[in-house]
Amino acid sequence: MLLATFKLCAGSSYRHVRNMKGLRHQAVLALGQELNRRALGGPTSGSWINQVRRRSSLLGSQLEDTLYSDQDLAYIQQGEEAMQRALDILSNQEGWKKESRQANGDEVLSKVIPDVGKVFRLEVVVDQPMERLYEELVERMEAMGEWNPSVKKIKQILQKIGKDTVITHELAAEAAGNLVGPRDFVSVRCTKRRGSVCVLAGMATDFGEMPEQKGVIRAEHGPTCMVLHPLAGSPSKTKLTWLLSIDLKGWLPKTIINQVLSQTQVDFANHLRKRLESHPALEARC
Repeated sequence: MLLATFKLCAGSSYRHVRNMKGLRHQAVLALGQELNRRALGGPTSGSWINQVRRRSSLLGSQLEDTLYSDQDLAYIQQGEEAMQRALDILSNQEGWKKESRQANGDEVLSKVIPDVGKVFRLEVVVDQPMERLYEELVERMEAMGEWNPSVKKIKQILQKIGKDTVITHELAAEAAGNLVGPRDFVSVRCTKRRGSVCVLAGMATDFGEMPEQKGVIRAEHGPTCMVLHPLAGSPSKTKLTWLLSIDLKGWLPKTIINQVLSQTQVDFANHLRKRLESHPALEARC
C-alpha cells in the first residue's frame, strides 16, 4: 500500500486539532514561536533537522501579509504540528530495529511510538540531485500514479492554502494479493525548505467536500514526512529519509500490515529510481 509520497501524513491521536474553531492569526504566530523555541532547546540527530525547524520561525512573517479563514489557519497549524512531531520522531535515534536491508544499501527500520503506533523509516541514497527529487515528488505529485503501482489515483490538491500547505486525496491500490483492499486518504501536507534541505510532512485530516466513499475504507496517515538533502560529500546525490505511519483501519493482522508497509517503502524507492532515470527534468524537456 502506498501513500503517495509524503503524504507527505497523522493518526487518530490528532483528532483534537481537526475541528478547532475560532483559531486566530495570533495563535498561529504563537505556534511558529513555540516550534522555534523547541528546536533551539532540544537535541537532534543532525543539522538538517534544525535547519528545517528554524524555517518554522518564519511562519509568522509569512502569514502577516495574507488573510486566512479560521479553517485555513487550523489546517496550517495541523501541518506544522505534523512536521514537528515527525521531526521529533526522526531525531530520536534510540529503539530503531532493522526490518530489511537491500543489496543496494536501502534500509527499512521500525519503532513503536507511544500514541502513534509502529512507524517505519526508509533510508536511501538516490543518484540524482535534490532538485530533481523535489520536482518529481512535489511539483509533479499528481503524476505519481503513472510510475508507482501502489497508487491507484491521486487527486492531489483539494485545496491549496498559501504556498506551503495543501489538502490532498489519494486512492491506494489493493495490496498483499488483495488481502488489503482499496484505501483512500485525505491529508493535510506541509512543505518546508531551508537551504539545501527539504521536508514534506503531513497527517490525516477532515475535509467536508471529500466524504468517505462507498466500497473504500478511509485510512489515516499518522505524523509522516520525507526529508531530502544532498549526500555529504556528493552533492549530485540525495539522501532520502521517509518516516511512514499509517492506520489502515478495518480488521487486518499486524503481521500483514507490517509486511505491507515495509515492502511499500522498498518498492517506492525502486519505482522512484526508475522514474528518475527514464524521465528527464522538466527544464530539460522544454
